[in-house]
Amino acid sequence: MSSSVTSPSSPSAPAGRTLALVDVRDGQAFRVVGIEAPPQATQWAERLAEIGFIAGERVQVLSRGLPGGDPLAVRIGSSTFALRRAEAACVQVEAL
Repeated sequence: MSSSVTSPSSPSAPAGRTLALVDVRDGQAFRVVGIEAPPQATQWAERLAEIGFIAGERVQVLSRGLPGGDPLAVRIGSSTFALRRAEAACVQVEAL
């Protein structure tokens, strides 16, 4: 069974394909294309935008916590943040 989402252990994502940040391969560079916050947490979109997750910004997952991959260490621009998996799932990206 094939999956339509690129997992962290899968090959690099093709340019132009939109993925959730939580699903991308560590170390690969991406560009933010948008934020899709869940209905029960609409404030996440504003918070993510305030810390730099805006369309066009370069982003990279540096590493993931153990066990379970939570939180993610994420570089956006020249800043590094820890995001929960649920927050990273809101960030839509495409490969550079």
